[in-house]
Amino acid sequence: MAKEKKRKQPASDSAVPPGDEGEGRRDRKGKKAKKDKAEAILPSQIKNKDKRSELHAKLKREKKSEKRKLSRERSQAIRRAEELGEQPPERQVPRTIENTREPDETVCRPDDQELFAGNDADEFNAVLKQHIIPKVLITTCRFNSGRGPAFIEELMQVIPNSHYVKRGTYELKKIVDYAKNRDFTSLIVVHTNRREPDALLIIGLPDGPTAHFKLSKLVLRKDIKNHGNPTSHKPELVLNNFTTRLGHRVGRMIQSLFPQDPNFRGRRVVTFHNQRDYIFFRHHRYIFETKESKVASKDKKAKTSESKRQPEKQVICRLQVRQLITLHQRVYDSFTVSIFFFKKEYVRATLSTMYHHLPVTFLKTSIWG
Repeated sequence: MAKEKKRKQPASDSAVPPGDEGEGRRDRKGKKAKKDKAEAILPSQIKNKDKRSELHAKLKREKKSEKRKLSRERSQAIRRAEELGEQPPERQVPRTIENTREPDETVCRPDDQELFAGNDADEFNAVLKQHIIPKVLITTCRFNSGRGPAFIEELMQVIPNSHYVKRGTYELKKIVDYAKNRDFTSLIVVHTNRREPDALLIIGLPDGPTAHFKLSKLVLRKDIKNHGNPTSHKPELVLNNFTTRLGHRVGRMIQSLFPQDPNFRGRRVVTFHNQRDYIFFRHHRYIFETKESKVASKDKKAKTSESKRQPEKQVICRLQVRQLITLHQRVYDSFTVSIFFFKKEYVRATLSTMYHHLPVTFLKTSIWG
């Protein structure tokens, strides 16, 4: 009797009202899909290297095919709308850090009279108005090795009228006095860590300011395939996206390193592009190549040729100036520093109570000596 009851129970459960059959099937399908998702194995869960790479390649192919399918559907929808004379669907704009950035109150405006008045009174005015020819002194930290000398050689080719002085055991304060006495307008100190250039200190002379940058992703000329070779012509300078008050000041500081009368015949371009508080540096030399294209006419004997001038770029040097860490109002001193800006994550624990946007004076041990 117990066996018969057990056999009869599934029959009684399977009797579903006719209207609820579709809902039951949907529930079963939903549960099955959830179970499949839960049972989906990630490549990181597989210990075997070959199996893991095989699954990763398979997932990558599926993702790529799905992306191609969506792109094809979008293009077909646009073509269909154009044929029917309807308005095509709106183009989707990708969500990026740039277009989701909060509006900044410190962005410079073209009608800002206070900004222009400050430009006429700042430390770079004499150089930018060509009253003084820029003269740059380049030196290193006390222990310079690895790619540091090669990077300094690239800097001397990028910046005209630049001179290298070996640091030795001299303190940075003595190097600053040496540069002041010889009428240098700027001082650049290259810092190396583990045989790799990792920081840059730019000092405006004689009264400042001083900027400290972190460096990353340095690619020298010898490491670039089919690279160009620099000439002795003065380069054209391009500054992009230095729009805030701080960016405007940093841009003028970079601009003061270069002469303001470029030789366009040399076709050299030095670019500083600011994006998400990272400054990307590129040194290019563009070339106009004349290419002939033959066009056959109806008469087989007659052939005409057209020449087109197309600009092509050759990369000479590539670098990412990672972030501005500090901007000092005056010439850098290893003991007392008047700070105009410093990045919050680099603040020491003793300064955690101070506001990063206010000028502060503090005691500091220097990595530059």
